[in-house]
Amino acid sequence: MGALSYGLKSLYYATPLHETTLGGRTPGRLGFVPIDPWPGDAGRGRAIMEGHFVFAGRPIFMEPGISAERPGLAFEGGAALWSAPEVGRDWLAELHGFNWLRDLRVAGGLPARAVARALILDWIAHSGRWRRLAWRPDILAARVTALISSADFIGQSAAPGFTPAFLKSLTRQGRHLLRAGAGGLAGARLLTMLKGQVFASLALFGGRRLTRVLKRLERELARQVLGDGGHVERSPAQQLGVLRDLVDIREILVQAGHPVPMGVQNAIDRMAPMLRFFRHGDGGLALFNDSAEAEAWLIDMALARADAPGKPLGSAPHSGFERVTANRTLLIADMGAPPPAGARDHAFAGTLSLEFSVGKERLIVNCGGGPGLGAAWRQGLRATAAHSTLTLADTNSTEIFESPGAGSEIGKHPTEVSRQTSMADGAIWLTGRHNGYERGFGLIHERRLWLAANGEELRGEDVLLPQGVADLAQMNRAQMDRKAEDRKPALWRWRRGRPKVFHLRFHLHPGVSASLVQDGTAILLRLPSGDGWRFRTDGGNIALEKSVYLGSGEVKRSNQIVVSGGVTAEGPRPGAVIRWSLRRVAGRA
Repeated sequence: MGALSYGLKSLYYATPLHETTLGGRTPGRLGFVPIDPWPGDAGRGRAIMEGHFVFAGRPIFMEPGISAERPGLAFEGGAALWSAPEVGRDWLAELHGFNWLRDLRVAGGLPARAVARALILDWIAHSGRWRRLAWRPDILAARVTALISSADFIGQSAAPGFTPAFLKSLTRQGRHLLRAGAGGLAGARLLTMLKGQVFASLALFGGRRLTRVLKRLERELARQVLGDGGHVERSPAQQLGVLRDLVDIREILVQAGHPVPMGVQNAIDRMAPMLRFFRHGDGGLALFNDSAEAEAWLIDMALARADAPGKPLGSAPHSGFERVTANRTLLIADMGAPPPAGARDHAFAGTLSLEFSVGKERLIVNCGGGPGLGAAWRQGLRATAAHSTLTLADTNSTEIFESPGAGSEIGKHPTEVSRQTSMADGAIWLTGRHNGYERGFGLIHERRLWLAANGEELRGEDVLLPQGVADLAQMNRAQMDRKAEDRKPALWRWRRGRPKVFHLRFHLHPGVSASLVQDGTAILLRLPSGDGWRFRTDGGNIALEKSVYLGSGEVKRSNQIVVSGGVTAEGPRPGAVIRWSLRRVAGRA
């Protein structure tokens, strides 16, 4: 209903009548300019000054024009820049969000300021009136926040006519932002919108509507921040982004002398330890649900600003993740259901996937997200096959698709996901299962993981259980009974088809070298440090295949271990059992 309501409102927003309502008194200066502590990228700032715009992984070149203030450093991109059709929505969202002003700020000097002002004036000329994407509430909020935070940088040495035009446009945007509803937004995007409303209220309108905005923010945080501190979208990248937004909100309230709502402080205190939960030994994030590693220094800075020293949990039952450490090894596993409706912008089909690292070196990974690479790439990266888990019959455990105009969505998905942890002799057992393959195949996927107390061996057991079978022991008893009575098992829905093939994948980090050994029955893995690990399995054919890795923000070639075999409906052993192990090799490989 939210999206439908926003669609109807959009018809009004595009009219001259709405434009007249955004008029009114324009302040001569901002009432409050917050301190923006987040650093930009000087290299990217210099590239923008030369006309190179790289957003969502895609570059575009825009020839600098002529500036009255400083020749050669103006841009008159117009529609070719602000509505470029070939770059996609993610690219345009970054452009219209104006967070790149930080990059120009750290590039520094009069030329950077001149470029910033020229781009702002070009935006006003092209997008200063309501446009569906550029004025989408979360993008509008990001832009208003960026313009307010960069106002001092932008305004220094400006020509007399710039500041009135800048403040007039910013005030009009702020009025629309404070009046607009959620626009069908949910999850992290809605929190971004509320952050923009806080900034607009304090900087442009003397705190008007601030109380209402903060109450709505607290209600939303109660919905979105789960009991273990995880964000409802189940994405490490969104965990970082939301925490940064909340820290910024707290900071601007403190700077303005306004009390910080208890709900905001409580959310920060709970989210910071969960962000630590998702970090590998190299300081970056695990690649679940559309995440990239992110810069370790940026995560450090976010945690330092959060000032919430809580340690990461070993188990996050509300978020559906498990984390096990043993000496220098770390295992993180996704053992939760997909996010609920309204929080699926970043949902991937990676149920029961895992990542594994040794010290500062990643070994087993997921492929990660790929913004800016196009719909086909995104569909592939969201697939179960792009995760270190089991895929049956080349079918995703969660049905995924891109909803036109609405972004990511999911269809049929696991409705029952369970997990259990136990300890024996200092080692940890993790058990998870999901019913994503129950419909259509009549199978349950169960994964058991065991990490040795010394961290030098990881064992796994992936089982496809027939529908109605509680566990592997019951499946084995049923098979023995059938064999003794010479009975055929009940036929499954696809009994007349060919045997279905499973693929158990372990994607390897690009820094890991891999080779088949022992006549192709094992795989030797070598980390950049020289540490060696040997992979074995007794549950199918083993192979090394090509893969890709996008955790560092670009496409890198890598390898994957693939164990494959058949799942038959008839015979004495329906279902499948794949046992595997990953053991450290003594000395250096």
